[in-house]
Formats: sequence, C-alpha cells, structure tokens
Amino acid sequence: MLQLPESSFCQRTLASVEEAYERCRAITAEYSKTFYLGTILMPPPKRRAIWAIYVWCRRTDELVDGPAASLTTNETLDQWEERLEKIFAGHPDDDFDVALVDTIEQFSLDIQPFRDMIEGQRMDLYRSRYETFEELELYCYRVAGTVGLMSTAVMGLDQRLQSAPWDDPAAKTPIDEAIALGIANQLTNILRDVGEDARRGRIYLPMEDLVRFDYTEDDLIKGVVDERWKALMQFQIERARKFYTLAEQGISALSEDARLPVWSALMLYSQILDVIERNGYDNFEQRAYVSGRKKMLSLPIAWLRAKVL
Repeated sequence: MLQLPESSFCQRTLASVEEAYERCRAITAEYSKTFYLGTILMPPPKRRAIWAIYVWCRRTDELVDGPAASLTTNETLDQWEERLEKIFAGHPDDDFDVALVDTIEQFSLDIQPFRDMIEGQRMDLYRSRYETFEELELYCYRVAGTVGLMSTAVMGLDQRLQSAPWDDPAAKTPIDEAIALGIANQLTNILRDVGEDARRGRIYLPMEDLVRFDYTEDDLIKGVVDERWKALMQFQIERARKFYTLAEQGISALSEDARLPVWSALMLYSQILDVIERNGYDNFEQRAYVSGRKKMLSLPIAWLRAKVL
C-alpha cells in the first residue's frame, strides 16, 4: 500500500535527495510497470523527475481512491493543496516531497496542473455519473491530462524548433497533444476498469452513450456482454484512439532524448485497447493487460518511430 500523507506535526529527519528519488522509483516500479518501463528509457535526471511527479499524482489519487478514501473530505483536499503550496515554496513535509521539491527547482514546473489535478479528485468526491462526454473530458483532463502538462515540462523541447531568438517556445510546445495523451490514457483506464468501477458504484461511461446504444445502468452493473455492449465498447475504443493519434503528432516537438520513452509509453498503453478487443469486449471478467513479451517486442518499433516520425 502506498504511504498516504503524513501529519505535518510529525517531526523527523527527511531523506536526502538521492534517497527520496529512490523511494519514488520503487513506488513507480511497483504500481505502474508499463509506465515505469517507459521512464527507464529517459536520461537519469528526467526519469527521476517523472518518478517524483508520478508519486505525487498517485498519492493525490489515493486520497479519493485509496484504502482511507472514505475519510477524505473537501477539507482534506484543501489541506493537500496547502501542502502543495509548501512544496512549491521549497518546504517538504516528507521524503516524497523532497524529491518533488528538487524536481520543481530543476525543471521550473508550473503549479497550475497540480492544482487542476486536485480539482479532479474533488469531482470524484461528489460525482459518480457523467451525462455527456464533455463532462467526462473535463474530468479526464483534470486527473490525467494534467500529467501530460507536468511531464512535458520535464521532457523539454527540440532545440532545433527554436531557430531564431524571436521564436516563442510556448507557441511550439505541444500542449494540446500532451493533454490528449493524458486523456487517452484515462479513457483506456476507464474501459479497462469498467467492471471494477461499477461494483464501487461509479460509472464513467457517459450516460448519453449508454442511451445511444440502448444499454442500461442495470446492464452495466450486471456485466451484460452482448451486441449492444460490444458496439458501445467499439465506439469508446475508437474515441480513445483518436486522442492517441492526436498525441502522436506532438512527440516530434519534444527533445530527442524524450521521444523514445513517450512513444514507448503511448504504444504500450494503447495496446490495452487491443487486448479488450481480443477478449471479446468482456472487460467485466477479464482484466486487459499487455504481456511482458509484447512490451519488449514493441520497443524496436517505438525506437524507429522516435527516429523517423
């Protein structure tokens, strides 16, 4: 179980920066093997920064999805946001914070995506249904598109795109594409975990889409897999793939040493959609995952795309 926020009244000696990053590495490797595989392809400073960001995001998510989620209130998230402000001011409360403080100093991260992610967790406190895709897209931006923005700041841009002193780097930053990758990943999570979420009383598939395919909430809760469900899943998978396609268009703008990791992560995660299809869209009883062999076979293709696209 990932350690949740410690009391600010607990006084102890904090880890060194190197020790803090190692703790973040271990958490990332344990909880997100596919994501971790992508990070180890990065240069050491960038991979450590991504580990620190991942751990903060995971801890934030566990406030509303973890073992103690029933105790989380708006006030809890207010306190977590206050702690975020302290981190950005250079004042860590625990070892994980030590790594994030160092990351912020090295890569000049913007606090707004972190704040937006906390707002996404607030949505989970009071919402268990989304009427339209527009509502769901906002949620996906907050809980996952923000990760794309955080990560892009670490990845950096291809310096060749800034050929003249009057060029504006912000104009060439693949912001929409970074957000798209986060949204694509979150939509993939939603499809992979649809059965588990339903058992917890949460339905992230837009209600308008259920109506479109004449599939009911009761059907979903019972795990009915029929032609209606398959058509609904095909529709959702196609939507997620469109976001992956948009995300691909921004990878060439990233620094050269970031392209392979991003291509790898994108390809590996999008393959979960392929597995859902191969499982006959039964994502109630069969959890879609990409095998280690399949992951390794994908790396040469990712390398080629990073070089030529």
